[in-house]
Amino acid sequence: MLKLKWALILLIPLILLQGCATAVVTGAATGASLVHDRRSAGAVLDDQGIEFKSSYALFSDKEIYDQSHINITSYNGIVLITGETPTEALKQQVSAKIKAILKVRRIHNELIIAAPSALPSRSSDTWITSKIKTKMTTDKRVDPFYIKVVTEHGIVYLMGVVSHAEADAAIEIVTKSAGVQRVVKIFEYTD
Repeated sequence: MLKLKWALILLIPLILLQGCATAVVTGAATGASLVHDRRSAGAVLDDQGIEFKSSYALFSDKEIYDQSHINITSYNGIVLITGETPTEALKQQVSAKIKAILKVRRIHNELIIAAPSALPSRSSDTWITSKIKTKMTTDKRVDPFYIKVVTEHGIVYLMGVVSHAEADAAIEIVTKSAGVQRVVKIFEYTD
């Protein structure tokens, strides 16, 4: 019994340290991406706050939450709303809720009036996004840290703070990718 107590005493710090290691790695990754981001650290935190507050506002509205599938992406205070909702009235309610959030500069409400999409459709969109990000990583004309890629129903939305040349290269990569139905640019330009 004494050996079991000592084993537990020795295991507790190990278990607690595993959480710390995750926090350190996550913090380091966030710090590395902040250093490489064209947005200020404050803008990155604002975007995270906008996404969290938007998700919470939509989750808190039972009518919207129960009937819709909605994704919120914020980049430099510009909010992209994608997914499905069954009525135009609910689509407008979503915009109104997000517009009320502090630091939201502009909203692109790309919700489709339809029933929530099935998992296979969402998986296909995730696959398209992954392929595009991989291609951007290997293309010297584009820095994938500057561009946020969101895919919904085969439509690829590109967000970021980029030069016109970077935007053109990104669009070329996307249009040559399988499964892409359309490309929507939501860029802010540096030149």
